[in-house]
Amino acid sequence: MEVFVEVVRQRGFTRAGAVLHLSQSAVSKAVRALEDSVGVPLLLREGRGVEPTAAGRVVFERSEAVLRSVREIDDEVADLSALRRGRVRVGLPPMVGAAFFPAVLGAFRERHAGVSLELREQGAREIEAAIAGRDLDVGVTVLPTNEEVFEAFPFVRDELAAVLHRTHPLAGRKRVRLAELAETPLVLYSRDFALHAHILDACRSRGFSPKIASESSQWDFIAAMVAANVGMALLPRTICRRLEPGSVRVVTLVDPTIGWNLALIRRRGGYASEAARAFVECTRGLLAPGRAGSDPG
Repeated sequence: MEVFVEVVRQRGFTRAGAVLHLSQSAVSKAVRALEDSVGVPLLLREGRGVEPTAAGRVVFERSEAVLRSVREIDDEVADLSALRRGRVRVGLPPMVGAAFFPAVLGAFRERHAGVSLELREQGAREIEAAIAGRDLDVGVTVLPTNEEVFEAFPFVRDELAAVLHRTHPLAGRKRVRLAELAETPLVLYSRDFALHAHILDACRSRGFSPKIASESSQWDFIAAMVAANVGMALLPRTICRRLEPGSVRVVTLVDPTIGWNLALIRRRGGYASEAARAFVECTRGLLAPGRAGSDPG
């Protein structure tokens, strides 16, 4: 079932084998064995990819549920070993990981060397979906989030600043209103980032829809495009401090201010492993409010 689920997710035998560290022949053999067991074809081979049949879709959905249950059994049994083994699956947006979590990951590894730490870099909205679906244990998102679904532990309060090319007419200002940037092309975050929608909503609230010059999931590439005069960007001040002096101009954004408030989240209710709880406590201990974000100390 695990092999079949991964083949459907990756839409191919070779890619599934790479994820599972299996040869293509071993992947094919496992899928054939499952098809023989249920008595019907589960996959349609189309060109270089595969698609599930109607029966395959049913088996895929049921298998995902079974595998989740098996993982929960593993996690609960691992708790009996007092964190000498187990795992925690953590989702980090690309901008957040490098800025805040190296020390957290190092401290957690030192304290719980036997716990497997699985990291996944995704946008905040994808992380929320993965935690809701139990594919991740904890992750970072941009507030606000759905408090009925997630338990949130805030650790950063910050605001976005306007990042402009040094020749931009407003680059010499101390403050700039968002509406004043309406005619400047915008280098925006990818759609799976929570800030993508926050920024567009803020622009619409000031009566305009920005011209999007490009989208990226990497803050350093966004800054490089601004330095190349592709457009302007709105980056958290925490990230702006990492920009090379002189390459761009950072101007305080007002009317409106756009918050970049981060929280570690986990699924509300249900089972939370000791490893996941330990990761939350480690993060809260090192990234308590006031020790990061707009006052990094």
